[in-house]
Amino acid sequence: MKPIYADLKHNSDAPLYVQLYDIIRSGILGGDMRAGERLPSLRSLSAQLDVSITTCARAYDQLYLEGYLDARPNSGYYVRKVTGPDRTGEKTPLRETADNPDTPGIHIKETESTGTVSGDPAYRCDPESFDFSKWRKCFTWVMNNSPEVLLSPQDPQGEYDLRKEISGYLYTARGVTASPEDIVIGAGVQQLTSRLAKMLREFSIDIINVEDPGYRPVRHIFRDMDFTLNKIPVGTDGLEIEKLPENIETAVYVSPSNQFPTGSVMPADRRYQLLEWARRNSSVIIEDDYDSELRYFGNPVPALKNIDSTGCVVYLGSFSSTLFPAIRISYMVLPERLSILFRGIRNEYDQTCSKIEQLVLAEFMKNGFYQAGIRKIRKLYAGKLDKLIEAFTRYGGDIVHAENTKSGISIRLEVMSACSPSELCEEAEKLRLHIVPVHEKTRTPGKAELILYYDQIPLNEINEAVRGLCSAWA
Repeated sequence: MKPIYADLKHNSDAPLYVQLYDIIRSGILGGDMRAGERLPSLRSLSAQLDVSITTCARAYDQLYLEGYLDARPNSGYYVRKVTGPDRTGEKTPLRETADNPDTPGIHIKETESTGTVSGDPAYRCDPESFDFSKWRKCFTWVMNNSPEVLLSPQDPQGEYDLRKEISGYLYTARGVTASPEDIVIGAGVQQLTSRLAKMLREFSIDIINVEDPGYRPVRHIFRDMDFTLNKIPVGTDGLEIEKLPENIETAVYVSPSNQFPTGSVMPADRRYQLLEWARRNSSVIIEDDYDSELRYFGNPVPALKNIDSTGCVVYLGSFSSTLFPAIRISYMVLPERLSILFRGIRNEYDQTCSKIEQLVLAEFMKNGFYQAGIRKIRKLYAGKLDKLIEAFTRYGGDIVHAENTKSGISIRLEVMSACSPSELCEEAEKLRLHIVPVHEKTRTPGKAELILYYDQIPLNEINEAVRGLCSAWA
């Protein structure tokens, strides 16, 4: 067991656990810490560095979550084999997510909303999940200060102000370096995927490797555009890279930071293997980072794009989970060769995203409201998830098992029932709960695998909703 030498700065802006995380991570990637090597215990490291055990535990837990360490019961933490370049001189991908004061900007007086919406929504909705007063103020600011901009034609690549804000946010929150010129705005990930598919054809790519199980709407887009789909199984460490094709240019669609629907996280060594596979086969990785900010244990896992040094990763992000569902604004970050191609054909496309919504979102991000909203819903959704798991434990019995992935806006349910997944979903809709099947067909007789979206269920309705659901399914 080698001691960890860490000169921690108590007066630094970076929290102590982030500094310790970065030192250990750099040591692993640089080869100073060998695979299989045991790290000091939390107590001994705490005494050695004169910091709290909590600080050491947070650093170890984040490294374990990202796949740099293994945890062995009654033994401790060990270095995991990670084959990657020495990146000790680069910025740490970990970002502190503790509450910070809102960024100065528009000053908004908090007010209660008294408006009502007519009609009965298909699913339950939670007005506490988004602060519409701040959005309304930004909308008013745009209308009052940018009327001439609203009268000008749309930018087919997306409004520059929004691309600039996304560029800054990705660097601070996800560790991704992206120029506004490499960012493309679109009305949802599915629409962006359609554009990306046409660009992949230009590089003679006609095979798309997809996760199984995975996000079906995107899979259907590639299918409808006559791509050959190659289903790759997903394990506890994410996509099974060994089953990807060799010696042929293809693309692979993955969600490594929070795989949908299993919730698995691809560890560091597997990420480097995936990047090496893409480099070796001149292939493209499409990284869907759809709601990675919503992790309720430790900090969000750094993006795969963060460690891409060969320019093979297309990064996809969306605002639907972190703002409100009616906002159909998504974006993709293109690597150099695809970015050059898009700039040559950009005028062939119309921008399908509302210009005013793009400008309002840019103002919303510029004033720090988006970042503050992320902190708010992380706390809110973490509470919902805890209450949900507790309710399923109480009412599910031997019928329903809920899997807690400690992230995202949905959980995976295993339901022991002779009913089909579609019949179970119909019962859920009667209770205004949004549930979809994991697979198109039942794989195991007598058991259905379903996804429950819980983000819009009000906290005070969760217990009754789960009780009613389990009763209906029983």
